[in-house]
Amino acid sequence: MDKFTLRPAREADFSAIRTLVRSTKINPTGLKWQQFIIAESPGEKMIACGQVKTHLDGSTEIASIAVQPENRGQGMARVIIEKLMLNASRPLYLMCRFELGKLYEKFGFYAVQAEDMPPYFRRISRLASLVDLLAREGTTLLVMRCDER
Repeated sequence: MDKFTLRPAREADFSAIRTLVRSTKINPTGLKWQQFIIAESPGEKMIACGQVKTHLDGSTEIASIAVQPENRGQGMARVIIEKLMLNASRPLYLMCRFELGKLYEKFGFYAVQAEDMPPYFRRISRLASLVDLLAREGTTLLVMRCDER
């Protein structure tokens, strides 16, 4: 972790957070800088981010995990996920592309079926299925849950 440091996001980071999240093509809704932690290079450049957000139905989600392409493979996402999980309430949910499911299983997450999802995730899962059919991208959305601390 000597190649980067973690810190809570500041309002001045919001533009960089939004840009990074959009560039990685993950869900750009619900971005609130106050909920983010960022990984910062020694030169104070934001190189990764993530947040925990609470939905109106009371469910809690780890989200917006994004790493600059040139900084991937250095363990930043893992460190951010572990830090976010420390104080997040359980159950904790996340949404990811199906092919990323194995990665999140390492953190104690497991896939859940629609009938076991809180209303927010059920709604988004149904919407994502329609979008995937229309876009024919060949991937599906996976909703995962972690009960462990």
